[in-house]
Amino acid sequence: MAKQYETVIGLEVHVELATKTKIFCGCSTEFGGAPNTHTCPVCTGMPGSLPILNRQVVEYAMAVGLALNCKIHQYSKFDRKNYFYPDNPQNYQISQLYLPICYDGFVKIETAAGAKRIGIHEIHMEEDAGKLVHDEWNDCSLVDYNRSGVPLIEIVSEPDMRSTDEVIAYLEKLRTTIQYLGASDCKLNEGSMRADVNLSVREVGAAALGTRTEMKNLNSFKAIVRAIENERARQIECIEDGGTVLQETRRWDDNKEYSYPMRSKEDAQDYRYFPDPDLTPIVISDEWIRQIKDKEPEFQEAKADRYAKEYDIPSYDISIITASKKMADIFEQTVSLGATPKKVSNWLMGETMRLLKEREMDMDDITLLPENLAKLIDLTDKGTVNSTVAKEIFEKIFEENIDVEKFVEDNGLGTVSDESVLRETIEKVIRENPQSVADYRAGKKKAIGFLVGQTMRVMKGKADPELVNKILQERLK
Repeated sequence: MAKQYETVIGLEVHVELATKTKIFCGCSTEFGGAPNTHTCPVCTGMPGSLPILNRQVVEYAMAVGLALNCKIHQYSKFDRKNYFYPDNPQNYQISQLYLPICYDGFVKIETAAGAKRIGIHEIHMEEDAGKLVHDEWNDCSLVDYNRSGVPLIEIVSEPDMRSTDEVIAYLEKLRTTIQYLGASDCKLNEGSMRADVNLSVREVGAAALGTRTEMKNLNSFKAIVRAIENERARQIECIEDGGTVLQETRRWDDNKEYSYPMRSKEDAQDYRYFPDPDLTPIVISDEWIRQIKDKEPEFQEAKADRYAKEYDIPSYDISIITASKKMADIFEQTVSLGATPKKVSNWLMGETMRLLKEREMDMDDITLLPENLAKLIDLTDKGTVNSTVAKEIFEKIFEENIDVEKFVEDNGLGTVSDESVLRETIEKVIRENPQSVADYRAGKKKAIGFLVGQTMRVMKGKADPELVNKILQERLK
C-alpha cells in the first residue's frame, strides 16, 4: 500500500505599513519613485546616522495584533539581525527577536472542509531592505534603496495549515482585516504584502514534523498555490526515492513553475542577534492599548451580519462586497444617498466586477464615486436613460469623475419617448423585416424580440424599450 503524506504549512507574511514616512527616518514611503530618490543617511546606513522610531508604525502594529487576537508585549525592544547582502547597506536589519510587539494570536478561517483556527506565533516590526534590480542586457545588478527602511510587520503563523485552500483563506483573512484597519493596502503585485511559505511533509499519523523548506518570491495567490503544490510533490518524491529533504531557502520561478535552492536555512544564532543600542525600549501602557482598541472599525464579519439584517441583497453579494472595504464603502455611501440597496448591489456585482476583470484591476483600485452611481440609478429609475445607455454611462463614471446629468444632456443620451418618432422608426423596421412580422403573426411570439432589437439599434439604444414593445404589439395585431 502506498504511503499517505500530510503537508504541514506555516507562513511568514510581510506587510508594508501605510505610513507616509519610513520607520526610522522622514523619507517618503511612496511606491514607484525614481531609484534612490527616497533616501537619506539613516535609511542608507551612513556612519553616524541615528534612527528615530515612527510612532505610527507602533500603533499600526498594535492595531493589527489586536485585530488578530494577539497579546501585546508592553515592554518591547528592537534587535539587530546581522547579515551581508547588497540590498542591506547597514549589514544588519533592525528587527525584533526577543520581545516582539505582539504574540500568541489566532484567526478563524472558513474553507470547504469547514471552520478552523490558525495560530499566530508572533508579529514583529522591522525595516525593509532595498531592492536589487537585475539588468540582463548589461549583465549587472543595480540597487535601489527607496524601499530600504520602509516599515514592515512580519506575521508569523503556527504550522497549522494543511492545504492550499487553508493557506489562501488565511491570507485573505489577513489582507481583509489589515485593509479594513487602513494599516496597509496589502497589494501583492506592489510587494506591500509578501508571503514566505514554510513547508514540510510527513506520513499521515506521524507526530514528528518533517524537514521544512522556505519558499520565497511569491507575488500572487496563484503563485503561492503553484509553489506549494510543486514543493509538496518535490519533497514526497525525494523521500520516496530514499533521499533526504534539506532545510533550505528556495526561490520560486512562477514562469518556469520551478524552485531552486538559494541558501541553507539559517537559524537565529546564524544572524548574531543582539539588542539595538541606538533605540530605546517601547513601553506600552494599558491606556495606549485601549485607545488603539477603541479605534477599531467594523470588520468584515460584523459588516456582513449587519448587511444581512438591514439590506435585501443575496448573501453571495454580501460576501463579495464586504471582502473589500473600498467596495463596502461605495455600497453604503450610495445607499445613504437614496439608492435602493439591491440596485446598488446589482451595479457593483455586475458592471463593476466585469470592468475590474477586463482591466485586470484590484477592487481597491476603484475610483467610482458614490454620488455618480446614485445619480445614474436615479436617472434610470426615472426613465431618463434606459438600461443600455446606463451601462455606457457607467463605464464613463467608472473611469473618471463627471457630471452625470450634464454628460447625458451634452451627448443626447436621454431616452426617446416621443411616440411619433418611435412609430415612424417602427414602421421602417416592419417594412424591412417582413419575415419576422409574418412569424409573429403566425404565433411565434418571440419574433417580436428581434423587432424590438432592430428598433433599438436604429434609435442607437436610446428608445424606451417598453414603449417600443407596446407600439409593436398594437401595430402587429
